[in-house]
Amino acid sequence: MREFEFVLTYRAGADDLMDVFVERPGLRAQTAACFANDRSMWRVDHVLGPPEALDAVETHFLDETTCNECLDVAGCDSSREYQVVSSDPEHRVYFTRREEIQHCHSIPYLAVDHVGDGLLIEAERRDDEYVWRLLVPDDCAVGELYDRIDDQLRDGISLELGHVSDPQNWNGGFGTAGLLTPEERETVASAVEAGYYGTPRDATVADLAERLDTPHSTVQYRLQRAEEKIVGRFASETL
Repeated sequence: MREFEFVLTYRAGADDLMDVFVERPGLRAQTAACFANDRSMWRVDHVLGPPEALDAVETHFLDETTCNECLDVAGCDSSREYQVVSSDPEHRVYFTRREEIQHCHSIPYLAVDHVGDGLLIEAERRDDEYVWRLLVPDDCAVGELYDRIDDQLRDGISLELGHVSDPQNWNGGFGTAGLLTPEERETVASAVEAGYYGTPRDATVADLAERLDTPHSTVQYRLQRAEEKIVGRFASETL
């Protein structure tokens, strides 16, 4: 398997939803899951940012008369359903389901039509870029897929092939937990349960050491290592 990254760059005015990201630096949308076959697509998106920016995103994102990832608006004739899964002041989660995607020129449809079922997809919106990551078989003719996508772009959108590499950071839903050793996960879980990360703290490292029947220095080391890994992953993916 190989990982390909397609980067769509939007000029101001080319897309109402992307304009919200262009105008509000720091706003970010990322897919938690995206699946498609030759007729349907369904996905879950997390959107992070200040409340005013999220309200602006929602105005466009939940408009079922508009396709959120079409490359050529005039060519889209698919049915769409958008739902709010959860809503917090600085974090929204949306579910999207589209039917008859063969009538809409989007990267999910073009990729599935080119590669076939089983394609894994991630996407992220930030600033003026909409980045799609695809995990595809080694024998995929990615140049042909690039040309198909490029041929469908409307004015104001440009396409680049960001990188081609071995698969990276495809954690199959395990996320940060996959970074930690079993001992580190056990220590962090115990710390959370005991209130070590509460404000104020309800437990000390000494309390955790007694709870785990493990030396104080070992518990301290495992917490430090786990925190370093978790914060490092957060920084690399979100900052």
